Order: sequence, then C-alpha cells, then structure tokens
Amino acid sequence: MSEANQLRRMADHVNDDAVLSSVPPAGEHRSSRVVDDAQLIRAAQQGSAAAFEQLVQRYDRAVLRLTVHLTGSEEDGQDIYQEAFLRAYVHLPRFRFECSFYTWIYRIATNLCLDYLRRKRSRSRELTTTNAADGEEREILDLVPDQSAGASPERNLASRILREYIVRALSQLSPRERMVFELKHYHGLQLRTVAGILETTEGTIKNTLFRATRKLRLQLSAVR
Repeated sequence: MSEANQLRRMADHVNDDAVLSSVPPAGEHRSSRVVDDAQLIRAAQQGSAAAFEQLVQRYDRAVLRLTVHLTGSEEDGQDIYQEAFLRAYVHLPRFRFECSFYTWIYRIATNLCLDYLRRKRSRSRELTTTNAADGEEREILDLVPDQSAGASPERNLASRILREYIVRALSQLSPRERMVFELKHYHGLQLRTVAGILETTEGTIKNTLFRATRKLRLQLSAVR
C-alpha cells in the first residue's frame, strides 16, 4: 500500500463529516485561503483525516512540482513528496500556527530536498569518474523555451548544449545556494518567504542568492 493511501486510512474511524461541518469551502482570495487552512489544521488536529486530505489537495501539486524540480528525478521527487506529507501528518498535532501551512509544508519538503542534494553531492565526490545520468537533463530548470515542431536542427543542438552548460553550472552551487536560487527565480517566491521556509533571515537569503547568481554567471559566461 502506498504512503498516500496509508494517510487516508489512518483515521477512517473518525466521523469526519461532523468535524468538517464548520469548515467553509476554499475561497480564491489568499487571505480566505489562510483562514481556511487554519480551520482545516484545527480539524485535522482533532482527528479528521478528511481535513488533512483537503490540505494535501490544496498544496500537493506545488509540493510535487518543487520536489521533482529540485531532485531532477520524477521517482525521487515523488518519494520526497510523499515523505513530506507523511511527516506533516505525523507532526501536525504540534503545529503552533507560527507560520502558514504553506510555509511549513514547503519547509519540510525543502529540508528533505536539501538532504537529498547533499547526499547526491557527497556521492558524486566519491566517484573517480563521472558519467552523465540518463535523465540528467531533467535535473535542470527549464530555462530553454519549448522547441516548436518546426525548429531547426541547429537550434535544437544549441538548446541541448545550453542545457548541458546549465547542468554543470548548477552542480557548482552548494545545495543551499541552489535551493535559494530556484525558490526565488523559478518558483517565484519572495525573499522573505524563502527566509521563512529555510528558517533564516532575509539578509542571509540575499547574500546566498548573490553568491549563487555570481557563480552561475561565471560558469555560463562561456556561452554568451
């Protein structure tokens, strides 16, 4: 049985309809979403599996996109995504509303991704030879626009070469530098949000982002 199914079965004996009767449907406005999240969290803390499942449904796509993106692997990203929500379920009774659920679940997922990237970096340093993995191109962010059906072979080759440069450039960043750079530029998060997710100051995030950007510019200067 998958972990996702296990989550759904953990509290089947609870009368979820009664617990959720006071929870309004999710609104489109961000402030309404925050209020709804708080009510769902409280219901889930009282034992409602359905309330927690609604929280999962609200953020599962964003978290999965984040984990697949950062790991560069659909399979590993799926595993981390499931682990993130499983940890959220286990630790939800201790949630103290000091931040939004959005920030909290992103924090769990990014910490898991950081551990993954550090292990991966450590393994790569132990290798005496390096070979490109089959799915290595998926590890990078999609900085190159999708190619049209009528794109020329020359353009396709140029895009592939650029992707290879980006792979190498990103590999030179520390896991934390890469995390900050991607959360800011490719997930569109504000620096204060990134700081909240990584539990540090906005000034520290700015410095990390500056270092990451400088490294990438140096690495990619050859393709300008």
